Amino acid sequence: MHVPKYLKYSKDHEWANYDEDEGVVIVGITEYAQSKIGDITYVELPEEGDDTEKGTSFAEIEHHKGVEEVYSPVSGRVFEVNDALSESPELINQDPYEDGWLVKIEPGDLSELDEMMDAEEYEEYLSELQEED
Repeated sequence: MHVPKYLKYSKDHEWANYDEDEGVVIVGITEYAQSKIGDITYVELPEEGDDTEKGTSFAEIEHHKGVEEVYSPVSGRVFEVNDALSESPELINQDPYEDGWLVKIEPGDLSELDEMMDAEEYEEYLSELQEED
């Protein structure tokens, strides 16, 4: 399972990356999440300009088994959505960390990212989940 070292992770399997140049937090779901979901058929994203609150659902990912909620890792305002996903939701399956990103959020409080796991902590968390399976 690929877990990029430069990202932060949630227990709900979202990843976040602060882009200093743009001043935004890029958000997506992890390789683990997309592998558990399976083939993604549709993604419902928020509108640019929408407010998000840390820990609340801001997107839905539809797949053959049902619908998964995606939770915001930070509070802020949606700066940009990945429009490519409306035509090609499978980008999340193919490349969840690059082409399959979901949104970019202008964060209200960057310190919220400190509450997320680093790559090593997330890998340990995944190990615990696999032991439970």
